[in-house]
Amino acid sequence: MESYQENNKKNLKNISIGIGISIFITAICLFVFSILLTYTNLSENTITPTIIIITGISVLIGSSIGNVKIKKNGIINGTIIGGGYILILYLISSLINVEFTLNFKSVIMIIVGILFGIFGGIMGVNSK
Repeated sequence: MESYQENNKKNLKNISIGIGISIFITAICLFVFSILLTYTNLSENTITPTIIIITGISVLIGSSIGNVKIKKNGIINGTIIGGGYILILYLISSLINVEFTLNFKSVIMIIVGILFGIFGGIMGVNSK
Protein backbone atom coordinates (compact mmCIF):
# COMPACT_ATOMS: atom_id res chain seq x y z
CA MET A 1 0.00 0.00 0.00
CA GLU A 2 1.28 3.44 -0.95
CA SER A 3 2.24 5.75 1.84
CA TYR A 4 0.48 9.06 2.28
CA GLN A 5 3.62 10.98 1.30
CA GLU A 6 4.17 8.95 -1.89
CA ASN A 7 0.53 9.46 -2.85
CA ASN A 8 0.85 13.23 -2.34
CA LYS A 9 3.99 13.33 -4.51
CA LYS A 10 2.17 11.45 -7.26
CA ASN A 11 -0.82 13.78 -7.02
CA LEU A 12 1.42 16.87 -7.11
CA LYS A 13 3.18 15.50 -10.18
CA ASN A 14 -0.12 14.88 -11.97
CA ILE A 15 -1.45 18.30 -10.99
CA SER A 16 1.74 19.92 -12.31
CA ILE A 17 1.39 17.96 -15.55
CA GLY A 18 -2.22 19.16 -15.85
CA ILE A 19 -1.21 22.79 -15.38
CA GLY A 20 1.68 22.40 -17.84
CA ILE A 21 -0.56 20.83 -20.48
CA SER A 22 -3.09 23.64 -20.01
CA ILE A 23 -0.44 26.32 -20.47
CA PHE A 24 1.03 24.53 -23.51
CA ILE A 25 -2.38 24.20 -25.21
CA THR A 26 -3.14 27.85 -24.45
CA ALA A 27 0.17 29.00 -25.95
CA ILE A 28 -0.40 27.04 -29.16
CA CYS A 29 -4.02 28.18 -29.53
CA LEU A 30 -3.17 31.83 -28.86
CA PHE A 31 -0.34 31.65 -31.37
CA VAL A 32 -2.72 30.30 -34.04
CA PHE A 33 -5.32 32.92 -33.09
CA SER A 34 -2.76 35.72 -33.35
CA ILE A 35 -1.84 34.56 -36.85
CA LEU A 36 -5.53 34.51 -37.79
CA LEU A 37 -5.98 38.01 -36.40
CA THR A 38 -3.00 39.26 -38.36
CA TYR A 39 -3.74 37.72 -41.74
CA THR A 40 -7.54 37.62 -41.87
CA ASN A 41 -10.38 40.06 -41.43
CA LEU A 42 -11.21 38.84 -37.91
CA SER A 43 -12.47 41.68 -35.76
CA GLU A 44 -10.59 42.66 -32.64
CA ASN A 45 -13.92 42.30 -30.82
CA THR A 46 -13.34 38.54 -30.96
CA ILE A 47 -10.20 38.70 -28.79
CA THR A 48 -11.78 38.56 -25.32
CA PRO A 49 -14.34 35.82 -26.03
CA THR A 50 -11.74 33.75 -27.87
CA ILE A 51 -9.26 34.02 -24.99
CA ILE A 52 -11.95 32.94 -22.53
CA ILE A 53 -12.90 29.96 -24.74
CA ILE A 54 -9.25 28.97 -25.22
CA THR A 55 -8.69 29.20 -21.45
CA GLY A 56 -11.71 27.03 -20.69
CA ILE A 57 -10.82 24.35 -23.24
CA SER A 58 -7.14 24.31 -22.24
CA VAL A 59 -7.92 23.92 -18.54
CA LEU A 60 -10.58 21.29 -19.28
CA ILE A 61 -8.10 19.20 -21.28
CA GLY A 62 -5.21 19.74 -18.85
CA SER A 63 -7.33 18.94 -15.81
CA SER A 64 -8.81 15.88 -17.46
CA ILE A 65 -5.38 14.51 -18.39
CA GLY A 66 -3.91 15.44 -15.03
CA ASN A 67 -6.62 13.55 -13.17
CA VAL A 68 -6.65 10.36 -15.25
CA LYS A 69 -4.01 8.66 -13.10
CA ILE A 70 -5.19 10.09 -9.77
CA LYS A 71 -8.62 8.37 -9.89
CA LYS A 72 -10.05 10.24 -6.87
CA ASN A 73 -10.78 13.78 -5.65
CA GLY A 74 -11.38 15.05 -9.19
CA ILE A 75 -13.20 18.15 -7.98
CA ILE A 76 -10.42 19.17 -5.59
CA ASN A 77 -7.57 18.37 -7.98
CA GLY A 78 -9.42 20.01 -10.88
CA THR A 79 -9.89 23.14 -8.79
CA ILE A 80 -6.19 23.15 -7.97
CA ILE A 81 -5.26 22.73 -11.65
CA GLY A 82 -7.64 25.49 -12.78
CA GLY A 83 -6.61 27.80 -9.94
CA GLY A 84 -2.91 27.07 -10.45
CA TYR A 85 -3.22 27.77 -14.17
CA ILE A 86 -4.93 31.11 -13.53
CA LEU A 87 -2.42 32.02 -10.81
CA ILE A 88 0.53 31.36 -13.12
CA LEU A 89 -1.19 33.24 -15.96
CA TYR A 90 -1.76 36.29 -13.79
CA LEU A 91 1.73 36.20 -12.27
CA ILE A 92 3.23 36.20 -15.77
CA SER A 93 0.82 38.96 -16.86
CA SER A 94 1.73 41.14 -13.89
CA LEU A 95 5.45 40.68 -14.59
CA ILE A 96 5.08 41.54 -18.28
CA ASN A 97 2.63 44.41 -17.82
CA VAL A 98 3.45 46.72 -14.90
CA GLU A 99 0.00 48.33 -15.14
CA PHE A 100 -1.77 44.96 -14.84
CA THR A 101 -4.93 45.08 -12.74
CA LEU A 102 -7.77 42.72 -11.98
CA ASN A 103 -11.07 43.70 -13.57
CA PHE A 104 -14.40 42.13 -14.50
CA LYS A 105 -12.83 40.17 -17.39
CA SER A 106 -10.25 38.83 -14.93
CA VAL A 107 -12.98 37.61 -12.59
CA ILE A 108 -14.66 35.83 -15.52
CA MET A 109 -11.32 34.19 -16.41
CA ILE A 110 -10.85 33.04 -12.80
CA ILE A 111 -14.35 31.55 -12.71
CA VAL A 112 -13.89 29.86 -16.12
CA GLY A 113 -10.50 28.46 -15.10
CA ILE A 114 -11.78 26.98 -11.86
CA LEU A 115 -15.09 25.66 -13.24
CA PHE A 116 -13.49 24.04 -16.28
CA GLY A 117 -10.78 22.64 -13.99
CA ILE A 118 -13.50 21.04 -11.88
CA PHE A 119 -15.27 19.62 -14.96
CA GLY A 120 -11.97 18.30 -16.32
CA GLY A 121 -11.14 16.77 -12.94
CA ILE A 122 -14.47 14.96 -12.85
CA MET A 123 -13.99 13.74 -16.43
CA GLY A 124 -10.42 12.61 -15.77
CA VAL A 125 -11.25 10.69 -12.60
CA ASN A 126 -14.20 8.95 -14.27
CA SER A 127 -12.43 8.06 -17.53
CA LYS A 128 -11.41 4.49 -18.19
